[in-house]
Amino acid sequence: MKKNIIVVTISVIAVFTGVKGVGAAKSYIVEQKQIKIEKQKKAEEERIEAEKKRKEEEEKKKMIIGVNDEGKKYSYDALEVSKKLSSYDYSNNGEKIVFLTFDDGTSTTVTPEVLRILDEEDVKATFFLTGQNIERGGKESKKLIKEEFSRGHAIANHSYSHDYNKLYPGRKLDLEAFKSDFEKTDNMLKEVLGPYFSTRVIRCPGGHMSWQGMDHLDTYLEENNMASIDWNALNGDAEGRKKSAEELVNRAIETAKGKEMVVLLMHDTYGKEETAKALPQIIQYFKENGYEFKTLS
Repeated sequence: MKKNIIVVTISVIAVFTGVKGVGAAKSYIVEQKQIKIEKQKKAEEERIEAEKKRKEEEEKKKMIIGVNDEGKKYSYDALEVSKKLSSYDYSNNGEKIVFLTFDDGTSTTVTPEVLRILDEEDVKATFFLTGQNIERGGKESKKLIKEEFSRGHAIANHSYSHDYNKLYPGRKLDLEAFKSDFEKTDNMLKEVLGPYFSTRVIRCPGGHMSWQGMDHLDTYLEENNMASIDWNALNGDAEGRKKSAEELVNRAIETAKGKEMVVLLMHDTYGKEETAKALPQIIQYFKENGYEFKTLS
C-alpha cells in the first residue's frame, strides 16, 4: 500500500514539475526513509542500553558484601576504621565500639567453640579466613564458614598461604604475588557462599604496618574500594610462648584500655583453645564498660 502511495505521489509530481521534480522527490523520500531508519536504530540502541543498565542494577542487588542481610545491622564501614587505625586516632565521639576479629580460620577444633560462645553472648565478630586452613579442614571447614555467615558474622580475607616469603620477599611487598594469593581465597569463598559473595575487607598477614612498599597496595585498595584492617589491641595468643586463658584476658584488657574504638586481634586457628576459653571474660569486660559490638564490611 505504501509503495503504491509513493508511486502515485511521484507520478503527480512528474505531471506538475517534470523530470527534475521527480528526481528531487525521490531524493526527499530516500532521505526521509533514512532519517526514519536512523531514528529506529537510535531507539533500539537506547532500549538495549536501558535493558543493560536494568540488568546491572538487578545484579548489584544480588551482590553480598561481607555479611548477610541480618549481619548488616552490626556492620560498620571498614574504610572508616582503616583510616582511624592508620592515623592512630581511636576516638569515636564518645561512643565505645569494639570489633572482635579472629585470624587464620577456619579450624575444626577452635572455630566451633568460638561460634558457640558468640551465640551465647549474643555478639558478632569478623572472621579473617585463610585459604590453606579452609582446605585443611575440608567439608567441615566449609560448613563452618556457612555457619559464620548465616549467624550474621562478617567474612574477610586473610590470604591463602599466609607466607611472608612469598608475599613480602626481602620484607618488601610483591603486589602481584599478594593479589594472586588473596584471589585464591576469594574464589574459595565464592565456591562456599555463592558467586555473588565478595568481601572488600582484608588483613595483611603480619599486619599492614610490618612491611615495606605497602603504598602500592594502598593504591590498589583505593582503586577497588577495599580496606586493609590491622588492629589496635590484642590478646597476645600469637606472641611468644603459649599463654593461659587468664593471661590472654589480661592482655586484651590492657591493650584496649583508654580507646573508644577497639579492633581486637585474636586467632581461631588450630592450637588456640585457650583463646576460646578466654573469650567469655573478654566479652564481659567490653559489655561492662559500655562497648557496642560491631563487625567490619
